[in-house]
Amino acid sequence: MQPRQGDVPDADGPQDDAAAAPTIGLVAGEASGDLLGASLIGALRRHLPRARFTGVAGPRMRAAGCEVLAGSEELAVMGLVEPLKHLPRLLKLRARLQREMLARRIDLFVGVDSPAFNLGLARRLRARGVATAQYVSPQVWAWRRGRVRGIARSVELVLCLFPFEPAAYAGAPVRAEFVGHPLAEQIPPGAGRGQARAALELPADATVVAILPGSREGEVRRLGEDFARAGIELARMHEVPLQFIAPLASEKVGRLFEAQVRAAGAPIRLVRGRADEVLAAADVALVASGTATLQALLHGTPMVVAYRLAPLTAFIARDLGLVKVRHFSLPNLLAGEELVPEYFQQDVRPGVLARALKAMLDDGAGRLYLAQRFLSVHHTLRQGGAGRAAALLVELLSSRRGGRTQG
Repeated sequence: MQPRQGDVPDADGPQDDAAAAPTIGLVAGEASGDLLGASLIGALRRHLPRARFTGVAGPRMRAAGCEVLAGSEELAVMGLVEPLKHLPRLLKLRARLQREMLARRIDLFVGVDSPAFNLGLARRLRARGVATAQYVSPQVWAWRRGRVRGIARSVELVLCLFPFEPAAYAGAPVRAEFVGHPLAEQIPPGAGRGQARAALELPADATVVAILPGSREGEVRRLGEDFARAGIELARMHEVPLQFIAPLASEKVGRLFEAQVRAAGAPIRLVRGRADEVLAAADVALVASGTATLQALLHGTPMVVAYRLAPLTAFIARDLGLVKVRHFSLPNLLAGEELVPEYFQQDVRPGVLARALKAMLDDGAGRLYLAQRFLSVHHTLRQGGAGRAAALLVELLSSRRGGRTQG
């Protein structure tokens, strides 16, 4: 007897041998996808301890036991136009993954973010009888809402990280569920600033400014110099000496930003990784739009957000009216109001960023208000994260078992 919609199989209940040892394919792009994928693997193992995992993975997923068919860095392509030059390589990779996953007779495919790549692969695997899901909704709430129909042809389940996302799928033949964000589970509310400063050997009474210019090489090329010079401007205009610190997402990005900092003569201390500690320790942060803004919110750290796309991508997205939201940063999207300053394209200038950071440092009451609002959003996002996502995937797998086409 199959479970009813909404029921979750009991991880401790009786299971036949095939049901207990499914093969699950995952494709995760970039460092953020690797982190989500690793958390999901851990949560799935609590239901299915004998499950096998295979796919596109980074070091965290590999450590969690995923067989690596390709590295997640191969999908680190962003924008609307930029992926076109990588298209032949990406199409070849997708075809290879389809062959290898079918050869391994996967029971379930989960695309972790990277929807432009994953939804096409999911559609092909679903046509061969594989159960399919997408973990992290495409931003259909922001632009190209018509994509929902294509998503429904590709996957049976969309696992949404944010509470406003399922509404975009209303009336579509696909199930969309808000599961919360894993980072909200991993970062405890009210994480201690003092402990983070001690770990980073920062003075307890220092005024600390975190600088995070992005995790992708393209982001750092477009933002890094202006972020470094914003630090110089802020140091000049602020009465009290400041401690600047920047966590580097990877060795390649680190070398690039280190060169930009050195060329600018910026007083920024660089550390490898440790973004959570840096954000927890900071009084304010200058952050490239993306997952790091959510990390800052979860640590209760006030921030100024900036982003710059390649010119043609920005023209298509903004000037042609494809983007339908007022804000682009996650804190403002989640709050439904402009909690933090955000700057885009030509507005990203060192003086502008420095003045915004200075105003935030000078406004103690404003920083306290932001911390309270961030805490409220933090609690909203704590819905189980990877654990809730895994339970829904086990339900999907149970309902679809036995329906795969051979070949």
